[in-house]
Amino acid sequence: MSEQTEFREEVAAWLKENCPEAARGPGVIPNGSSKIVLEPEMAKWLERMAEKGWTVPTWPTEYGGGGLAPTEARVLYDEMGKIHARSPLMGMGTSMIGPTLLEYGTDEQKQRHVPKIARGEVQWCQGYSEPNAGSDLAALTTRAVDNGDHFVINGQKIWTSGAATADWMFILVRTDPDAPKHEGISFMLLTMDQPGVTTKPIRLVSGSSPFCETFFDDAIAQKEDLVSELNKGWTVGKRLLQFERSGIGGLSGGARAANPSKGLVRVAKQYIGETEKGQISDPAVRRSVLDMNMRRSAFQLTAQRANEENKSGIPGAATSIFKLVGAAMQKDTADMKRDIMGFRGIGAHEEVGFTADELKATEEFLHLRTTTIYGGSNEVQANIIAKRVLGLPE
Repeated sequence: MSEQTEFREEVAAWLKENCPEAARGPGVIPNGSSKIVLEPEMAKWLERMAEKGWTVPTWPTEYGGGGLAPTEARVLYDEMGKIHARSPLMGMGTSMIGPTLLEYGTDEQKQRHVPKIARGEVQWCQGYSEPNAGSDLAALTTRAVDNGDHFVINGQKIWTSGAATADWMFILVRTDPDAPKHEGISFMLLTMDQPGVTTKPIRLVSGSSPFCETFFDDAIAQKEDLVSELNKGWTVGKRLLQFERSGIGGLSGGARAANPSKGLVRVAKQYIGETEKGQISDPAVRRSVLDMNMRRSAFQLTAQRANEENKSGIPGAATSIFKLVGAAMQKDTADMKRDIMGFRGIGAHEEVGFTADELKATEEFLHLRTTTIYGGSNEVQANIIAKRVLGLPE
């Protein structure tokens, strides 16, 4: 028996014994917020996986990770998929600031912040975009002024996902207003639970309010929470965006509770019907679903190969390709699901006869329009691909 086969059997046995039924299939995935009370079974699942280091299986063990090789992590995700186990933890802590601190943080910063992320004890949010600094992020004006042992921050951020429930924020601030705009920016960490930070949720067309406006009025960031050097935050900020785009584009390799492609088949059979052989009854719909499934499988296999071929383990400009294609595919899947459901896929009110699943499909359809915008719009990604991947002239 090979080592990988033995490891797979050990993982499968452990998951079978330790993954609660309530953590299998679609449902809530913890984001680490200390302000959100988890259902007991999900709290148990998070605790058990954190003890194994499998909330972040490839992170170093000294910071709460599992210390697994990428191939071992893939085995873990495969086995989780087989029993439809949901990821025990998600959010900006594991996908964005954690990897960034492992690369750019001091030993003290890693010890203080990363294990808490791995254990799901804190939720992080991102302080990047401003009302007048979105795609042109370097035009930001939120200011941080040196005040001895800390910085004083004043300004505003917008579209700060999860700010209302987050414990900490990583933020880009201007620390030298006289320097060229890309060179006078610093990357800092600050706690959200302080008098100088105010959040106001933004209600979206989907009905949810995951985004917020965030205001800073003499907010405090400690000197020890300056990441990298003063006025060198643009480099750190760009690297974090690469980690973000890796996650959106499917390069992070995380486990998923359910295969969206199988979800399309289920929905099609429910709303279109199925033959005696168990096929989708409408040939045209069957072909469309097959094409989408093939696209998704090809995309996932390409992402897996890209991960395996990446010797450094650090995402590069090619992540923009996966973000661009992955975001479009998510939107296209939601569009197809809505089309298959017909008018049942545009329900907005439970009281007029739409089911919870149908209302969820409408919210998903509306929300997934945003995947082509956040994390860098499709147009921004296309520019990056043209310049950094294809080497085309300006």
